Amino acid sequence: MSLFKWIDFPALGDERGFLVALEAEESVPFAIKRVYYIFGTREGEARGFHAHKKLQQVAICITGKCRMILDDGEERSEARLDSPTKGLVIGDLVWREMHDFSEDCVLLVLASEHYDESDYIRDYDEFKNQVKL
Repeated sequence: MSLFKWIDFPALGDERGFLVALEAEESVPFAIKRVYYIFGTREGEARGFHAHKKLQQVAICITGKCRMILDDGEERSEARLDSPTKGLVIGDLVWREMHDFSEDCVLLVLASEHYDESDYIRDYDEFKNQVKL
């Protein structure tokens, strides 16, 4: 079983450049309630280190690259994000860590819910206990 799936977004373009359209409940498998992006992450810094109780996300590296580690409590998997036309779909109760950001990395995240601190699980042992329930 895979901890994530990829979405390929078609790039529309010509000699002037390219455009990628992201549409809720079409190219993105849920209604988008929050959009944020991570940039300017210093070399050697890692981000994430949490899971969500009830939240789906699509992560897209708009520029640059990074490595994501995903964990469902039993299996760990790695995904390399390095294309503005590929989205990484992450479901509920998946621990996520982001590593190896390139200097120019801009990581866009589309979320199925508004920000809610109570939805976060920030302790790995608590996460492991939650997924056993």
